[in-house]
Amino acid sequence: MIRLITVLLVGLCLEAIGVVFLSRGLKEVGEMGRVSVPEVLRLLRAGITNGPLLAGIAFEAAFFGCLLHLMSRGDVSFVWPLTSLGFVLTTLAARFVLHEMVSPLRWLGVCLIVLGAGVITYTEKVKPKAAPAGAASSPAAGLPGSPER
Repeated sequence: MIRLITVLLVGLCLEAIGVVFLSRGLKEVGEMGRVSVPEVLRLLRAGITNGPLLAGIAFEAAFFGCLLHLMSRGDVSFVWPLTSLGFVLTTLAARFVLHEMVSPLRWLGVCLIVLGAGVITYTEKVKPKAAPAGAASSPAAGLPGSPER
C-alpha cells in the first residue's frame, strides 16, 4: 500500500505541475477570435510550438501513466477517489504559482476533498480481508458434481 500511495503522490504532483504549464501555455497561445480555418490553424501552430503547453501535455501524460499503474495494482474504488487530491495540489499551485485568488468557499471545498480522501483511505485499512486464493467460496464448491467457479 505504501508503494501505491507513493506512486499516487508522484502522479498527483505531475498532474499539478502539468496543469500549471497548461494554463500558462494556453494563456500565451490566446483565445480564438472567431471560428474560421485560418484562426484554427493559427491556434494549432501556436500550440504545437508553445513550450509551456507542450510541457503541460508531457506532465499530464506522465500522470496518466501513473494512473494506469495504480489502477492495474489497486482497487478502482480506492485509487480513483484518491486522485481527487489532485484538486488540492492544483488549487495550491494556482494560488501560489499562478497567483490566482482562491475564495474561502473554494478552500472549504478543498477541505471537503481532503476529508473524503481520508475516509476512502480509512476504509481501505478496515476492509475485510479477502479469502485466500483457491479457498472455497461456498459450502458446495469443490464437491464432486458441483460447478467450478
